[in-house]
Amino acid sequence: MTDRITSPSSLWFQPSEAGPDAALRLFLFPHAGSGASIYKEWPDLLPADVAHHCVQLPGRQDRASEETFTEMEPLVEALQEAITQELDDRPYAFFGHCMGAQLAYRLAVALEKSGRPAPVLVGVSGWAPKDFKTPTLEQAYMPIEELKGWIRALGSVPTEIMDDPKALEMIIPAMRADLAVVASYLDDGAAIGCPIVSYSGNEDQLMERGAMASWVDRTSSYLGNSEFSGDHFYMNNIDNTIGVTSDLVRHIRRAVTP
Repeated sequence: MTDRITSPSSLWFQPSEAGPDAALRLFLFPHAGSGASIYKEWPDLLPADVAHHCVQLPGRQDRASEETFTEMEPLVEALQEAITQELDDRPYAFFGHCMGAQLAYRLAVALEKSGRPAPVLVGVSGWAPKDFKTPTLEQAYMPIEELKGWIRALGSVPTEIMDDPKALEMIIPAMRADLAVVASYLDDGAAIGCPIVSYSGNEDQLMERGAMASWVDRTSSYLGNSEFSGDHFYMNNIDNTIGVTSDLVRHIRRAVTP
């Protein structure tokens, strides 16, 4: 595990506990620069028996005072420690968008290698092991005005925040840290035992056409890709989010049904 002093597991997940009536648990990982709040619409879209846990990384929102991670491996180690403390005997699944998809995948790899209970399904969106335009470390530390321009062009931050200098100033450190995390990632081709299902926008500016096919070699059971109308942040469209959540829940139920 990392040498960093880890935070209580309850800080990593919002909410941290699953209600007694929930038969399944779903952990949701955010994209670079964002926090747990990007999944604020999901609780209303999930059925009552699926408990949601939005992952909150250090250095943003209610964890803004904490030191951010800047490398993939230590972050995955910290997540593994946190989720190991949090799990119970109920089956669980992962879902993540972009950097969140990387984290979900690498955490599943780490959990399987450790012999701990692994997720029954990993859902990935907006990232693929190959043909993804990975940012460089130089981009992570580009001058502030260049970084703002890059963020604006990508469309990852709402306009009201981009137009508010104080609000934008608050998210820049987390964005730089997360870009560094992504830039530090070295792919080893690891496969996981549970099924993987993927989702993407048909005009994603960060991926080559057909990139999602590279998930085939990362699992013995690739369930295919669902493509939606839109760019890298296609889930900003609520209809697309509804489509993703309904399909994801369908696959989770199938994964836990004998």
